[in-house]
Amino acid sequence: MKAVRFYGKHDVRIDDVDEPSTIADDEVLVRSTYCGICGTDLHEYTEGPIWTSATPNSFSGSALPQILGHEFAGRVEAVGRSVTTLRPGDRVSIQPQLGPRDGYFGSRNLAFLSGRGATIGLSWPWGGMGEFAVVKDYNAIKLPDDVTDQQGALIEPAAVAVHAIDRSGLKPGGTILITGAGPIGALAVLAARAAGAGRIFVSEPNPNRRSRIEQLGVGAVLLDPTTESVVDRIRQETDEGIGVDAAVECAGNGRALDACIDAVRAQGVVVVVGLMQGKTPVEPFKWIIKDITIQGSLCYPLTIWPRVIDMIRSGLFPVETMIDDEIELTDILEKGFKPLLDPTGAMMKVLVRV
Repeated sequence: MKAVRFYGKHDVRIDDVDEPSTIADDEVLVRSTYCGICGTDLHEYTEGPIWTSATPNSFSGSALPQILGHEFAGRVEAVGRSVTTLRPGDRVSIQPQLGPRDGYFGSRNLAFLSGRGATIGLSWPWGGMGEFAVVKDYNAIKLPDDVTDQQGALIEPAAVAVHAIDRSGLKPGGTILITGAGPIGALAVLAARAAGAGRIFVSEPNPNRRSRIEQLGVGAVLLDPTTESVVDRIRQETDEGIGVDAAVECAGNGRALDACIDAVRAQGVVVVVGLMQGKTPVEPFKWIIKDITIQGSLCYPLTIWPRVIDMIRSGLFPVETMIDDEIELTDILEKGFKPLLDPTGAMMKVLVRV
């Protein structure tokens, strides 16, 4: 079968690999239909290996070269003998986190925090950018008829955004700042609107991405941090100049984090989603005198898929508006990675037709 495999920095290839020949009793064979290109895939390509590894993963045994793709949907081809929740022909969206069920984190369904877990498409033998993938039964969540495979492929990044908004404590009518209008930032905008945000401020230096946020039609206040003070503008537009109730940092840089800290009101919440490489200077004194909460947000509860599916079905969470293009496996670099890595571009999400 054809598969996109990552070998190392700037080294992604279209390979012919053997199809899965056997599945365990608790496993499911899935034929991939659509797979999203994630920012994590792009980071692997430009800076990796990061999440992928040259040494075998302690749980899965997977090592480079790695079949990429952790945002995907597909159809069930076969199920193991102990699988009762799925049958061949079912359409599914893949929740990619897996790991042992023992120990403190594993027993709490949080293996991705244990250091012993794996992620399909990053540290598991299979990924969504291969024609077939073997997953555990709990990784494959059945899709209803009124949710498309394309929407199903976007549930994973949507779950990241919904969880970040949950962590912010945003209430209906509340105010929120989102820094960085890449795919996760844009999905966080949609999730904030679905959560009932009264006002959404978005800080993004790229005019093309600001235009994409405007096209979402949620009425966000768009800010260019290169030409105006984000904090001053927010103080002007919030009651008594106190700032926003919450901020979600999706840009992955220290300046944006500082803006979030300065923009939230006293006892506000700052959620950090963007991945920052290396150290960044911080001023904890600000946190103390404002009595604010700084909250990290990694992944999502593994049980969130049905909730996100229902949000999509309701029309409150139109994730399909993020899709810019659908490409073939063989075009992964020229029509996928390269335009998504363009710092002046507007593209949010490219789906690979597998």
